[in-house]
Amino acid sequence: MNLEKRINAFVKLGLFLKQFKNGQQNDSLQDLNERFYADFDELIFRQKNFNGWFERESVLLAIDEISNSLTHNNLSEWVTGYTFKEEAVKAVGVIMAGNIPMVGFHDFLSVLISGNKVKAKLSSDDATLLPMVARILIMIESSFEEKISFVEKLENFDAVIATGSNNTSRYFKQYFGKHPHIIRRNRNSVAIIHQNDTIEDLKPLAADIFQYYGLGCRSVSKLYIPKGYRLDIIFEAFYNYKDVTNNNKYANNYDYNKAVYLLGDNELLDNNFLLLKPDESLASPVGVLHYEFYEDTDWLKSHLEGIEEDLQCIVSSENTPIETFNFGESQCPSLCDYADGVDTMDFLIKLS
Repeated sequence: MNLEKRINAFVKLGLFLKQFKNGQQNDSLQDLNERFYADFDELIFRQKNFNGWFERESVLLAIDEISNSLTHNNLSEWVTGYTFKEEAVKAVGVIMAGNIPMVGFHDFLSVLISGNKVKAKLSSDDATLLPMVARILIMIESSFEEKISFVEKLENFDAVIATGSNNTSRYFKQYFGKHPHIIRRNRNSVAIIHQNDTIEDLKPLAADIFQYYGLGCRSVSKLYIPKGYRLDIIFEAFYNYKDVTNNNKYANNYDYNKAVYLLGDNELLDNNFLLLKPDESLASPVGVLHYEFYEDTDWLKSHLEGIEEDLQCIVSSENTPIETFNFGESQCPSLCDYADGVDTMDFLIKLS
């Protein structure tokens, strides 16, 4: 199965996944829909039974973002510049996170597009969607059957891609260090607010914060705010996400953190669904958003460059004083926006 055949299979998978956000079936996919549409739709609906964070809206959002990336143009542009070795097939173990729906899909895609075999160890928090997607992909292109397996324990592998916390990443390095590997640890995403940012400018930023309830490494957990900026502008810009507390897990986290901070006499701003807390640390608990004031952009640029290894992405209304994504784009990475800045595809095609 050559590269073009692999790309075409994922393009068809993208068309299948695209149907669920708008609920309209694609007539050209009759064979796939007869076998999988109803079952996959039911599986999306049932995700909250498996993981209380996986509301149907969040699952559909993740699936739709994946489908958006799986166009022939996107996939072809992504692989341009890489030289693939069709004869050098390796077994790649992938240890996947489970913080947001199908968060391990990009690694799954990368291994298969590179021509290698994937041995996926799923998180118990997200253990059902990707196996169903794999079944659909195998129906589209049967050659993938021998290249996809889901395992409880990684054995007989040539390389490893593992995603985990800072603690588990140390364990991964000890366990897999003798093998070619990519090992990812905790990273956080931040937003830069500029003095002239208006409520309308900031509204898209709310998606970077609240989508997936702030659980992703690309979820903004901290704001850098210019001194003198009115914080009520931020709360007003986020108002459309007030219903986030309808999720019991989010509401419980918000209530718990509020109680803990009030007992400790912490400085807080509260709008009944989000706590704004001045704090220098990047990581913030669910329901809490840290912020830090800055006086000038020179300091901010130097500061952000100094913590680059701890950042997944930076969003802003202006591409200054450092390269950023636009507000609202942190959860919509392109295929070449690799986690932790490590080129996964380059790693895979250089396995020998």
